[in-house]
Amino acid sequence: MPPTGARGLNSAASDIYYLYHALLSHYQKGDDSGLDNYSVKALARVWKAQRFSWWMTTLLHSFPDSIEYDKRLQQTELEYLFSSEAAQRSLAENYVGLPF
Repeated sequence: MPPTGARGLNSAASDIYYLYHALLSHYQKGDDSGLDNYSVKALARVWKAQRFSWWMTTLLHSFPDSIEYDKRLQQTELEYLFSSEAAQRSLAENYVGLPF
């Protein structure tokens, strides 16, 4: 996990949450559906966290090989973020962690 989005610990906590509930269901109810679906659920969240980290990296960092088009997109994305409540809510939701 790239450190830009600060999502590594949150992703690990999410994995523990899913695994804990899957193990409870397995041992208390004999229900293996949580264990069977664990990887699918965990990977879906990991890829969302990866996307967010990639987005934060491209938003906040300058790269020496960036062309003018890339720089303009970055500037436009920042302007949109500062002017849109919806964009700010999306940033906040992804930063603090998507729902379980």
